[in-house]
Amino acid sequence: MKKVLIPTKLDAVARETLNAHGGYNVVQDDSSDLGTLASQHSDTYALFVRSEKVTPEIIDALPSLKVVIRAGAGFNTIDTKYARSKGIDVMNTPGANANAVAEEVVALMLADARHVIPSDASTRSGKWEKKNFMGKEVTGKTVGIVGFGAIGQLVAKRLSGFEVKVLAFDPFLSDERAHDLGAASASLEEIFEQCDYISLHMPENDETRGIINKSLFARMINGATIINCARAGILNEDDLRELKADKGIRFLNDVYAKDAAGDKSIADIADIMLPHLGASTSEANYNAALRSATQLMGYDDKGIASFVVNRDVPEGLDKAYSELAFALAHTCRGIAGGNKKIKLIETSFYGDLAKFADWLLVQVVAALSDDFDRTLGYDAALDYLKEMGVEYFNRETDTSKGYGNSITVDVTTSVDSAHFQRISVRGTVAEGNMMISRINDFDKLYFEPTGTAVFFIYKDRPGVIGQIGNALADAGINIDDMRNPHDPSCEFSLALLRTSEKVDCNVTDAIAANIEALHASCVSF
Repeated sequence: MKKVLIPTKLDAVARETLNAHGGYNVVQDDSSDLGTLASQHSDTYALFVRSEKVTPEIIDALPSLKVVIRAGAGFNTIDTKYARSKGIDVMNTPGANANAVAEEVVALMLADARHVIPSDASTRSGKWEKKNFMGKEVTGKTVGIVGFGAIGQLVAKRLSGFEVKVLAFDPFLSDERAHDLGAASASLEEIFEQCDYISLHMPENDETRGIINKSLFARMINGATIINCARAGILNEDDLRELKADKGIRFLNDVYAKDAAGDKSIADIADIMLPHLGASTSEANYNAALRSATQLMGYDDKGIASFVVNRDVPEGLDKAYSELAFALAHTCRGIAGGNKKIKLIETSFYGDLAKFADWLLVQVVAALSDDFDRTLGYDAALDYLKEMGVEYFNRETDTSKGYGNSITVDVTTSVDSAHFQRISVRGTVAEGNMMISRINDFDKLYFEPTGTAVFFIYKDRPGVIGQIGNALADAGINIDDMRNPHDPSCEFSLALLRTSEKVDCNVTDAIAANIEALHASCVSF
């Protein structure tokens, strides 16, 4: 029998489900240190954890370990790279806690609207301050949801009884799917300009860190409320501190840079603070426990690895092509603009890459959506596309074209309800280096997608490259590489430049206006 170690207070349904299977010997102990348990149970095959840290030392103490399952979504406490080096698969259970977080958002909204916390303290102290606690109603308000994945969608559903108007921001969500879920698609700016309540549900990464900043706070309705049950780093607390009083902003928070006791930097600006209780419900614990057990059984009995988050590159595939697929899709996203709604993804995998199409699709989806992790599997990618209402088509390739091992990614986005924009990017790997060979009709680029690149499309005429170079120089930015092809008609030119540093959007916009560009964008790889 395979030993499963559960060193945490996880619902008993995990143990009961695995025992009923008959193939597992389950040891559950939430009172002992994980290091101690590891030394006592070195024959452990599978390890279930919640917030416990799975370090290289723990992994080395479990030489028989093959699977680690995080009963929850986040897996930052697990050294996934070291686990992979030891041939250990790490899984998570995304979505198991979604309803708990969604209900917490509603609880925070109501508690703040009716002054539940201060009025309780006041009444317990013997006071009767009814006139000081005049509240407001949630019913009929406009609610903005930033990030419309599983949790964001459940927030909308839970609020439906309050007859609120829901605006949703998520570039990966189709307008039709948003409508089906009772929401209207909106830009970030529109949400902050129009909403009485704004609930954040974005992941934290290089693109989203600090995205909720001064420019958005300044747009908020006076007296509006912002709720962060996502990640601390997506919100610039100094910017909020600067504008909070003048705008009368209410700030309700459940997330921090570090989950630990001690002073919190937002204590002076948070109107309600909770100790990261989003997933702390008995039901969420039950769901995560049951998912952990069923995923392990599916993994062992049927080879289902959809939720493995540290998958290695398949045998026979050069990792550079995995990075290429990600970079090509990331380029499409950057050219399209972050607020454009994706309608259709089309891919072509040429040469020997055709047999790795399933794996490479995962990289494409992850590059296009911050909510999808590139370590997940093909089935998870297809499920995510279906959930977000995005169509996918993988084209059969024509070997006679002589493209060798190359990839084409096409992304169709909606400009408005009647118009669509299609971005097509092809690339390959040459001498171990990724190369973008074509962007739409601009061919033979052979441009390496690294660092930062700026794109300008303009009507071809002399002197434009000089204008761009001078403007970048005035901003203290050096050009590291450049391509300047014409389209087949020779009417339009593409200025594609790799720069020494990221180019501020104000600089890009000023250059675009000066050269009368038809398109301008900046992409950081």
